[in-house]
Amino acid sequence: MRKKILKPTKTTKNILKPKKTTKVTPVAKAQKVILEEKFGLYNLKAPKGSHKRKKILGRGPSSGHGKTSTRGSKGQTSRSGRDFYLGFEGGQTPLIRRIPKRGFTSRFKKEYQIVNLNDLARIKESTVTLDLLEEKGLIKDKQKLVKVLGDGEIKNPISIQAHAFSKKAAQEITNAGGKIEIINV
Repeated sequence: MRKKILKPTKTTKNILKPKKTTKVTPVAKAQKVILEEKFGLYNLKAPKGSHKRKKILGRGPSSGHGKTSTRGSKGQTSRSGRDFYLGFEGGQTPLIRRIPKRGFTSRFKKEYQIVNLNDLARIKESTVTLDLLEEKGLIKDKQKLVKVLGDGEIKNPISIQAHAFSKKAAQEITNAGGKIEIINV
């Protein structure tokens, strides 16, 4: 067998020859670096794939979303008007209906902040208001309801404002020569 000797053609000559490089001046190099480093709002772009077109459904098999509009065939999820409430378990009795229910919470229940007579005895003021109670740290919020209970004794006559008083507390305060003022809400 004879070996074929390839003769260099125009294309192979170009491959074998080294490429001519153009000389880049230092000024041109600096200008190129400055252009590459510039970065601002004017040249920001959203990353590729961050904007997807909305799926347009119900346009037949040639739309790219199939004849069934990406819902599969048959069944509850393929029908129009399907609506599952929170906690829906596919027709099985939901957990919220399976667990036992106990108790009752009234919407009209009044929650009081409690102040006892022994707390009031420590205050040396003659008139006690909600602002003073909050300042002394006996209540957390003067906007909420306050009730005075009869735990302890009071010897000094004081005038006190609150939303409610227990019978014993009211009696103790009046016996000591004090005065009670009920704040209406």
